[in-house]
Amino acid sequence: MLTSVAAVVAGLALLVWSADRFVLGASATARDLGVSPLIIGLVIVGFATSSPEMLVASFAAWQGNPGLGIGNAVGSNIANIALILGAAALMRPLISASRILTRELPLLMMVTVLAVALMLGGTLGRFEGMIMLASLGVALWLLLREALDQRDTASDPLAAELTEQIPAGMPLRRAIGWLVVGFVLLLVSSRMLVWGGINIAAALGVSDLVIGLTIVAVGTSLPELAAAIASALKDEHDLVLGNVIGSNLFNTLAVLGLPALIHPARIPPEVLTRDLPVMCAVTLLLIPVLLHRPGRRGRIGRLEGLLLVSCFVAYEGYLFATL
Repeated sequence: MLTSVAAVVAGLALLVWSADRFVLGASATARDLGVSPLIIGLVIVGFATSSPEMLVASFAAWQGNPGLGIGNAVGSNIANIALILGAAALMRPLISASRILTRELPLLMMVTVLAVALMLGGTLGRFEGMIMLASLGVALWLLLREALDQRDTASDPLAAELTEQIPAGMPLRRAIGWLVVGFVLLLVSSRMLVWGGINIAAALGVSDLVIGLTIVAVGTSLPELAAAIASALKDEHDLVLGNVIGSNLFNTLAVLGLPALIHPARIPPEVLTRDLPVMCAVTLLLIPVLLHRPGRRGRIGRLEGLLLVSCFVAYEGYLFATL
């Protein structure tokens, strides 16, 4: 048991560090190769920040524990909105002025509806996985088209905030080095985390789904939480919101779709009756606070932040109380 706990703690610490190096290497490499900053921010960084969840879910499915991967995807989406956005809004109210976000948010809603519809059948098989990954391809195409339409996005506040976040002046060789090191260590740390999480679940007599929804989901969301609070304190509000929306989009399609191709599985009934409704509820909360209206920007104030964090605490408390 102690060895498993140590593996989870060390795995999470290494996962956080290697994910940061992987994102740094990917964004710097793309910039050195002349890729548009908006494409880097919307597509490359979005993919890179979801890579820990993708690898954890894929390893779990490969080992025959798809519940951990499903829990990781759903739990991370809940944590991204309820914990990360809520905590950032408590630090400083988030005010959105980006037109890009008003186009990404409906895309996230459609992706969420699609995922729920595919999962209502009670199985997550290769057919569902292929639909999710094909939908990811369509979503990426839409994001690329958005990023290439410089006439509409060049003056967007999100574009400016993304440009400032991309490392400049890093030599291509060094950037590629961090990209490779980050990816290799992501593989190692993901493997450690899955191994330890499965052993802890067995020792405590709980399902790997619960471990995925709690320890793993919160752990893989820690880098985004730290980045969101730092960005909020620097008044980069659109960046905080854009990172969460992009991460949830990738989580919903890739983190659920990849494991389905590796190891088709039945979806635990509690996911359909407990976890998916919570994920949908917190996602729907974004609509009234982010969609702009004439003369009013989207806003998540401290009251909304407190509501989101309270929802997260209540949900996690319920999970632990019903172990």
